[in-house]
Amino acid sequence: MRVCIVGASGKLGTYMVGHALDRGYEVVAVCREQSVAKLAAFADRITIVPGATDDRDVIQRAAAHCDGVLVVLVPRGVHHYASGTAQAVVDYAEPAARLVFSCGWHITLDGQDVYTWKLKALVGVGGRLARLARFADLDDQVEATRRVFASDTRWTVVRGSNLEEGPSQGLPVWSRHVGDPVLQSDITRRVDFALFMVQALEDDDLVHEAPAIVSRQSPSALAHA
Repeated sequence: MRVCIVGASGKLGTYMVGHALDRGYEVVAVCREQSVAKLAAFADRITIVPGATDDRDVIQRAAAHCDGVLVVLVPRGVHHYASGTAQAVVDYAEPAARLVFSCGWHITLDGQDVYTWKLKALVGVGGRLARLARFADLDDQVEATRRVFASDTRWTVVRGSNLEEGPSQGLPVWSRHVGDPVLQSDITRRVDFALFMVQALEDDDLVHEAPAIVSRQSPSALAHA
């Protein structure tokens, strides 16, 4: 399988590169030019396409002939970075390619998610402050996933809980809706978020799903899964 990883130089992206190589996939990695050095450990095993992930020409070149595209939807800045990235991938991925996007629990597919006051406050207040500082735009990430959901591609949007570092605890548990007791612990190892993304490439049951994930070793997963 030939896989394009968009946003490959970040923490989640580098874990995905590792998982993909472990499975014997051919990897094409997209990252900003200033971040290419972060992929040095994989440089002789992957093809690197440097450039902004919302650059349509970059995505067109990188996604060509790929069976799957893994995308870290980063709401960077206030210039529609996430939605630009998503639109480029939707437009230029091969018609039959599996597309797997990462985001947070605040994204909803059908409006049936139940959020705690803490998460609502974090997204509401934190999101406004991030936008005022011109650091990030969570609303643009919402727009990005709206475009993915509306597309006729074979998409999956993986919604991550709070993340932590540490050894793998295995493939995370998932639910269609935030508010499910199985997700209550709200914690996942970042390496396992990446594992779920890569695993989703070959799981057709996840096509047109937006799974919210949590560590399979978390107390809530152990109690309810």
